[in-house]
Amino acid sequence: MNTSELQQVKQRYNIVGNSDGLNHALDVAMQVAPTDLSVLIVGESGVGKEIIPRIIHDRSPRRREKYFAINCGAIPEGTIDSELFGHEKGAFTSAIGESEGYFGVADKGTIFLDEVGELPLATQARLLRVLETGEYIRVGGTQIRKTDVRIVAATNVNIQKAITEGRFREDLYYRLNTIPIQMPPLRDRGEDILLLFRLFALQMAEKFHLPKIVLTQEAQQLMLSYKWPGNVRQLKNITEQMSVLSEKREIDLQTLSRYIPQDPESTQLAIIGKGGGEHSYENEREMIYKILVELKGNVSDLRRDLNGIRKQLNDARDIDTAAAYTITTSETPAITPMPAAGSRQEKIEEAEAEEISEPETLNLGNMERQMLMKALERNGGNRKKAARELGISDRTLYRRIKEYGLE
Repeated sequence: MNTSELQQVKQRYNIVGNSDGLNHALDVAMQVAPTDLSVLIVGESGVGKEIIPRIIHDRSPRRREKYFAINCGAIPEGTIDSELFGHEKGAFTSAIGESEGYFGVADKGTIFLDEVGELPLATQARLLRVLETGEYIRVGGTQIRKTDVRIVAATNVNIQKAITEGRFREDLYYRLNTIPIQMPPLRDRGEDILLLFRLFALQMAEKFHLPKIVLTQEAQQLMLSYKWPGNVRQLKNITEQMSVLSEKREIDLQTLSRYIPQDPESTQLAIIGKGGGEHSYENEREMIYKILVELKGNVSDLRRDLNGIRKQLNDARDIDTAAAYTITTSETPAITPMPAAGSRQEKIEEAEAEEISEPETLNLGNMERQMLMKALERNGGNRKKAARELGISDRTLYRRIKEYGLE
């Protein structure tokens, strides 16, 4: 390992830390960069996996070509094939024109597929073909296209377990995992935790013109013993919180304990201001939230069905009106049909009177946003755990996070 070259890379990409695990990951990235081999980066959420493909691309022969970073878990399953491989005009309802897709636009360049473990099986088959032959077919097309793209992938899921459960293709795993790079979790990086804290504290002080916070010796020991389930991202968030909210600029053990648990074995953020004997209504609120979401869906379905019935009745009324007009304009005397009991006219009026509209006062959005924030907070920013707790899929959670600006 060339120490001076490694330090230059750290300075260029603002990488802080000297742990063996971090240095090894950077060294492997620098060695594999000049080649065209596929790379799979493995590590927990929040460890900084996204910096490795940037280093690989910038130090490769493709550095002057395009680089795309794609979060596979954030793209809906129904559109991900179109996003990656493009589509033909008219391939689906909103396909008003052609699309090259990332693999078409990034020809000769590099594509970083983050959260590759979230890809649907059908998309995995398409990706495998690109890796093996460089060929792909647009959605709705028949013409075979070629692309020369280097693929760097990353995942925070246990791929071997996903293969066993039938959620990930084994052949694709071996194609992606030509060169594996393991990013260490923050809890295994030792003194890097304190170095990162000082960096984030300095950034906050300079950005908002605040006195810089520092840690006492006891607070430093708590920092080093905490598990950090959210890794670097969680450390940055907590440092920013203390920089703004803490009146003290010297963070002691008691102050720090308000933001992270005192139990070093715990991997959950502490809930501030909650007494030990106080009853928690979190479960009840979450249950109500789920019921309301389901109710909202049922109301929407019922409203759609009634609108369909109303349209059919309106069509029938138009036919009757046309028939009456024909009789009136004929040589026979005009006949004005009188609506009888139970006629279509009365049914239309009843449908209009009973039409169910979604109450404006049922503001589910605010409740949903609040529950998402609480679930993410309780799980230390871990989206997968938050999704399991809420009883929704990872993709649904990602869409809600993006919709409510919680990224």
